[in-house]
Amino acid sequence: MTEILRDKAALRAQVSGWKRAGEVVGVVPTMGALHDGHLSLVEAACAGCDRVIVTIFVNPKQFNSASDLENYPRTEEQDAAKLAPYAVDVVYAPTPDQIYPEGFATTVSVTRLTEGLCGAHRPGHFDGVTTVVSKLFLQTGADRAYFGEKDYQQLQVVTRMAADLDIPVEVIGCPTVREADGLALSSRNVLLPPEARAAAPALSRAMREMAEGLVEGGALDSLRAGAEAEILAAGFERVEYLELRAARGLAPLETPDRPARLLAAAWIGGVRLIDNIPVG
Repeated sequence: MTEILRDKAALRAQVSGWKRAGEVVGVVPTMGALHDGHLSLVEAACAGCDRVIVTIFVNPKQFNSASDLENYPRTEEQDAAKLAPYAVDVVYAPTPDQIYPEGFATTVSVTRLTEGLCGAHRPGHFDGVTTVVSKLFLQTGADRAYFGEKDYQQLQVVTRMAADLDIPVEVIGCPTVREADGLALSSRNVLLPPEARAAAPALSRAMREMAEGLVEGGALDSLRAGAEAEILAAGFERVEYLELRAARGLAPLETPDRPARLLAAAWIGGVRLIDNIPVG
């Protein structure tokens, strides 16, 4: 069974031995409730590294509401069972005091990349992400870190943060994993009521149609209006955003005149879903 460590000193002692042996250490940071998307990151880490750490920590600083934090699924025992078939060396599931000890008073903040998209609708969210991820990078001493492209803004923000702070870790983005009907895998999918789950793939379907229209030269505003109407007609309560952004730097675009991403967030069944797809 994969070893579970909860103390950062014990983790560092383990990692220091690997480093002395010249081994490459990979980390997959998660909040648990593991699904096939997470496991694809674990596979990539196992293929690219000598040693692999999976972290499980539900980070209170990246939630905007107490109810969202309370309702977030916590399934450590099931997560450990899902990781058993993989060559994971350590599951690091720190206690809260290992991340935020008494008197903790520091925030890591990235500007520009956090403006708009999820940053506009979840104030302080990315400060919570970058603060905890910077700590996990330093506590694990990882050489490589694996993140899913499904949280595309997060991937860009974490990459920028590591570069700006000279943290010696290579941040690697891995493709989004989807259900057969196109719904992007997310730990929050389990919270969807059955009718909402059946309707949820309309989000990715409308995004694909919009992306095709953009490549064919269609106008952004009219394509977005049509996609939003299709999403709402499927049963979504609200579209938070549906935007075309540059794949690097996330600058707003009117046309996909460079590598681009279509990014969206929408609510259905009381659950907030996000997705993104490449354009062109």
